[in-house]
Amino acid sequence: MGSPWKALSDDNRRRILLLLKEKDMITPTAIADHFGFTMPGVSINLRILKEADLVTEKREGKSRMYSLNRNTTSELVRFFDDMYEHNLKSLKEYVENPRKKRK
Repeated sequence: MGSPWKALSDDNRRRILLLLKEKDMITPTAIADHFGFTMPGVSINLRILKEADLVTEKREGKSRMYSLNRNTTSELVRFFDDMYEHNLKSLKEYVENPRKKRK
């Protein structure tokens, strides 16, 4: 399995993930048409995203459909929530503290 952090380091892969967030399932051809990417470029990016477990692949007949893996992307969001939780709690306490004089 590849690193989701490394997979997210590419602008085009992040753009693909944002598109997948809006669409439930989409073909590589639709991704290529949407962004004006080449099919080999889309294939490489989808392979990297799939290896990082950021997207899932489902075969429907001869077509492959891709969707956002919401479990993995939710884990990434939770990481950032945990990382910034302390600062947000501190801000909340500061704002809600009536004893602090405001200028």
